[in-house]
Amino acid sequence: MIRWFVTIFIAMIVFSAMLPWLEKLGIGRLPGDISFTLFGRRILLPFASTILFSLVIFLIGRLVK
Repeated sequence: MIRWFVTIFIAMIVFSAMLPWLEKLGIGRLPGDISFTLFGRRILLPFASTILFSLVIFLIGRLVK
């Protein structure tokens, strides 16, 4: 269980770094992704996109294995 939390946490960090490029594809605006502005800075918590991204990586890993 702890491995899934670590995996999702790392995926959120990677996803947040890649977000400007992924927003052009429509990822980051799924239901479940939270976006708000705090002190003039846009903050995005991409929960649904991170889970989708982790699932895709998991399936690719299973196919390669």
